[in-house]
Amino acid sequence: MEQLTIVVDQQGNGDYATVAEAVQASPYDQDVLIKISGGVYREKVFCEKRRIHLMGAGSETTRLEWDDSGYRLHPDGRKMGTFRSYTLFLGGEDCKVSGLTIANTAGDGEQAGQALAVYADADRVWMEDVRLVGCQDTLFCGPLPDQVRLPNGFLGPRMLAPRRLSRQYYHRCQITGDIDFIFGGADAVFDDCMIRSRDRGKAVNGYITAPSGRKDGLGFVFRNCRMVSDAEPGTVYLGRPWRAYGKTTLIRCQLGKHIILSGWDDWDNVENHQTASFAEYGCTGEGAITEQRVPWCKVGDLAQAELITQRADSLITELKRTMK
Repeated sequence: MEQLTIVVDQQGNGDYATVAEAVQASPYDQDVLIKISGGVYREKVFCEKRRIHLMGAGSETTRLEWDDSGYRLHPDGRKMGTFRSYTLFLGGEDCKVSGLTIANTAGDGEQAGQALAVYADADRVWMEDVRLVGCQDTLFCGPLPDQVRLPNGFLGPRMLAPRRLSRQYYHRCQITGDIDFIFGGADAVFDDCMIRSRDRGKAVNGYITAPSGRKDGLGFVFRNCRMVSDAEPGTVYLGRPWRAYGKTTLIRCQLGKHIILSGWDDWDNVENHQTASFAEYGCTGEGAITEQRVPWCKVGDLAQAELITQRADSLITELKRTMK
């Protein structure tokens, strides 16, 4: 079956004027390319279609934004919470996004609470040349953990759904946020991305990652990425484990001086030292002084780095094969 192309254009030169209309009109059993013309699209988009590609005219030109947040009241009378705050939700299978900025404009988490730009929980996700902009919890790489810690903590699209592994790839993307702004249980590879931490003017300005994956999973792998910020030196952690077996690996990344010398946080639970896996291999920059890292972080094991690289490459190869 041939690919179906749908054009979104606010000036009336396409098939639809909004992204949400185009997604809703897309058939479930056909490859669909949704071409989004330049402009700012103020809308919240929910997508559970399969084999769909959202393609903007460039991240400088096409912007999708909304401002729901954890502290905002939902129509049901309860707070929105983290997982209902998304600007874009991606479920289904084989979801691509390219040439687009996706933002949650709710603002700082102290006032607004958690505010997702993207909730990515499709079976396979591929993002290229995309900007993700937010503050707290910018990018959620699903699935959710098995168990909730707080009542109603998982309110949202997949609260009661069976947990399934999501495999995700981010290439030449820019991701901005502060607290736990790349988090979740996916196996996700980030290649050649810019990871920008916001300056909150705090002694601790944030945590870049908060993984929650499986014991035998790949977790989050960052290769040849740049960690940048205008924040004061030594005020941003590379990550902390949202759940016991969370994993983040950095390979040949450039770390700015905003990275705290200890590198990683245990989320106030020393038992995480035995289960979580945080590792750095071949990183450079003022924030890569690994001699002062926490002792439970893995540093410099080239054999282990090669093994993780092979697993990351296999994930990308599989996505290319199935999403061609």
